[in-house]
Amino acid sequence: MVQRVATVAFQGIDARSVDVQVQVAPGMPAFNVVGLADKAVSEARERVRSALVASGLALPARRITVNLAPADLPKEGSHYDLPIALGLMAAIGAIPHDALDGFTVLGELGLDGSLAAVAGVLPAAIAANARDHGLICPSACGAEAAWASPEMEIIAASSLIQLANHFQGTQVLSRPLPRIAEQSNAGMLDLADIKGQENAKRALEVAAAGGHNMLMVGPPGSGKSMLAARLPSILPKLTPAELLEVSMIQSVAGALTSGGLTNSRPFRAPHHSASMAALTGGGLRARPGEISLAHNGVLFLDELPEFQPQVLDAMRQPLESGNVAIARANHRITYPARFMLIAAMNPCRCGRAYDPGFACKRSVNTRCTAEYQGRLSGPLLDRIDLHVEVPAVTAAALILPAPAEGSREVAMRVAQARAMQAERYAALGQPQVRVNAQASGPLLEEIARADASAMKLLHEAADAMRLTARGYHRVLRVARTLADLDEAADLSRLHLAEALSYRALADEVRRAA
Repeated sequence: MVQRVATVAFQGIDARSVDVQVQVAPGMPAFNVVGLADKAVSEARERVRSALVASGLALPARRITVNLAPADLPKEGSHYDLPIALGLMAAIGAIPHDALDGFTVLGELGLDGSLAAVAGVLPAAIAANARDHGLICPSACGAEAAWASPEMEIIAASSLIQLANHFQGTQVLSRPLPRIAEQSNAGMLDLADIKGQENAKRALEVAAAGGHNMLMVGPPGSGKSMLAARLPSILPKLTPAELLEVSMIQSVAGALTSGGLTNSRPFRAPHHSASMAALTGGGLRARPGEISLAHNGVLFLDELPEFQPQVLDAMRQPLESGNVAIARANHRITYPARFMLIAAMNPCRCGRAYDPGFACKRSVNTRCTAEYQGRLSGPLLDRIDLHVEVPAVTAAALILPAPAEGSREVAMRVAQARAMQAERYAALGQPQVRVNAQASGPLLEEIARADASAMKLLHEAADAMRLTARGYHRVLRVARTLADLDEAADLSRLHLAEALSYRALADEVRRAA
C-alpha cells in the first residue's frame, strides 16, 4: 500500500503541488528518497529517523521508499521533512490512514521531533486554499499561514507528538490567528530632524506621492542618506493587496521570522559591493534579490557610481516592467519587482566639485564631474524621474530652530495624493495602476491634460533638453503628481516647469560629458 501526502515545491512565489508517496514493502531494510531531490531533501532520511525515535516510534525493518512526484520537478529545501514523517506514521499505523486527506503539509524536523519554521508557508497556504486543502505546518508559521483564508483549516504544531495526539483525538490544536507585527513609533525618523534642504524635501514629497524614482547629487555630509532614511515615514501603509504581495516574497526569502506580517513598506539599502545575484536575485536556489524584497517599497542605493555598472544596468528592465525574470540552467523564475529607486551620489570622487571657488587638481571641475558620473549609463539615468542637487548645509542653517512641518504633515498630503490617483485609475478601469509612476503612455494622454501654453513649454523644453520618448513621458508623470498635490484637475504651466526642473541636472551632466 502507498501512503500519499500533499506538499509543495516553490517556483518563485508560486507553490506547485507535489505528491509525497510513501511505501513500506518487504525486503532488505533501506530508506530511499527519489524524485529529483537536492541535498537537503536527501538528508531528510536521518532527520525523520531520529525524530520518530525521539517521539517513541521506530521504523520497521523493511524497505522504505519515498517518491516525490512529479519526478522531473526539482525538489529543494527542508520543508519535505514533515510530509515524509507523517506519511511514514500513517503507513505504519501511528496515525489514521485518512488523517492527512485534504491537507497540504510542510515543515522541518529537529532530531528531538520538534518542528522548525520553514520559508514559503504563506504562498503554500494560498495554494492549498485554492485546492480546497487545509494546511499542516510548524506552530512558528501558524500566524503567517492564517492570512491565506479565515475559513481554511490550519493545524500548527510544535512537535510530531502534538500532531499524533491531535489526529488520535487526545489533544486538540486550536487554529492560529493572523497577526500584524506593528513597528514601534519610538525612535522613528522624522523630516523635522533635517534643517535646510527645502528643495530636496519637496522632491522627496513628490517622489513619495507619485512613486517616482529619484537621484540626489551632493557633497558628503549634505544629508542625502538622512533624507532617504526618512522616506518611509511619509509613505502610506501597505494596502491589503500590497501586504499580501510583499509578504509572499518575504516568506519565500525566509524573512518572516516571527510569523507576523508587517504593513510598513519595505526599505532596502544594500551596500555598493552587492553582486548582480544579490541585487536582482539568483543563486543556487534562485532566491529573490534586493529589488524583489523592495517590492511596493523603496530601494536605496547610496554611493551609486560605486556599484558595478553591470549590476546597475541589470535594473533597467525591472524598472520598466515591474518584475524580474531569473533564467539559470535549471531555473526560470519571475519575481515581482516594482519599487521606488532612491539613489544618492557625490558629484565627483572627492565630492567638492560644486563647492564655490574649488578647483580640482585632477582636471577641470566639469570634466572631473562628468568622468565620475559617466560611470552611470544614460539609459539608467533616463529611467530616473527626479534629479535633485543637494548642496552642503551651512552652519547658519544648523543653528536655526527645527522646522515646524515634519513627516506627519507631509504624509497626510502624500496619502491624499495617492488616494486621488487610486480613485482616478479605478474609474478608468485600470485598478492595477496605483500611482502615477506606473501609468503607461496611452493612459498619460488621458490623465495629463494641459492648456496650450503649458504644452508649448513642454515641447520647447523637450527639444532643448533632447528628451527621449521615455523622458518625455516621465516629465508628464511628475507633472501629474504635482497637480495631484495641488488638487488640480489639469496640468498648469507651473507644474510642467517644476517637473522639467527635476531633469535639468541630468541634462547638465550629459552636456559636460
